[in-house]
Amino acid sequence: MDLPDGLDWVRGSPAGRAWLAALPTWLTECAERWSLRVGPPFRQAYASLALPARLPDGTAAVLKLQYPDEESRYEADALAHWDGAGAVRLLAHDPGRRALLLERCQPGTPLHDLPPDRALDVVIGLLPRLWLPAGAPFTPLAQEAAGWIDRMPRAWERAGRPYDRRLLDAALDLISGLASSQGVQVLVNQDLHAGNILAADALPGDRGPWLAIDPKPLIGEREFSVVPMVRGPELGHSPAAVRHRLHRLSTELGLDRERVRGWTIGHTLSWSVADDLVVPEKIEVVRWLLDGG
Repeated sequence: MDLPDGLDWVRGSPAGRAWLAALPTWLTECAERWSLRVGPPFRQAYASLALPARLPDGTAAVLKLQYPDEESRYEADALAHWDGAGAVRLLAHDPGRRALLLERCQPGTPLHDLPPDRALDVVIGLLPRLWLPAGAPFTPLAQEAAGWIDRMPRAWERAGRPYDRRLLDAALDLISGLASSQGVQVLVNQDLHAGNILAADALPGDRGPWLAIDPKPLIGEREFSVVPMVRGPELGHSPAAVRHRLHRLSTELGLDRERVRGWTIGHTLSWSVADDLVVPEKIEVVRWLLDGG
């Protein structure tokens, strides 16, 4: 298969190679099951294989075959829960193959193509639509946070202590305190950055003009939901840009700024080392927020 370059990382593990080996068969079976005409993969994929597709009546769709990681296990459940309100609609789901058939956002322009403050206007209007009460099967944020606390020190050691111990200690303290003192629990997405919100003004009705895609859902307080947007480099990577997003999102969404700041420090540092790969940009965000507030 002509895989996007962003999926090259999956070749580095036996599980990844097994997934790649199964993809051609699963793709053929899903196309037959749902009577799809499928095009070449979208090139910007990093954690799944996504392809444009057409339903028998000509409706534009997306066929997505997920890499079987834990964070996206309940993506289909989240999309079904939102039922098109603020997020792309789930059309069909094959759990055994981790295959999702989704409506296609058109024109599909990513949010980060807008000027930063206009993009934040979109986020401020979109997020309250996603804050729905939910329960099983979604993982509670407190449970997920306990896993970060357990894994972070070991990941830090394995990666050769790539950042100051003070950052690790501060993040662990913040995660522990925040996880045990949360407010009202809603469905949140730990990967809602400006590349995962697409223009959808060609959809019928008033659901657009912007919809979320690719959720990694949890149940947690609202303050956690803006973390990916605060830290993400898509709308600018600098101390001023990060602090501006922290201020605007906290203030205009009525969130506790210090809790948003704390969750951003903790979650960003927990995602700064993945399979011994260090992401320096995430460590920079943590330093900026710890040292400059």
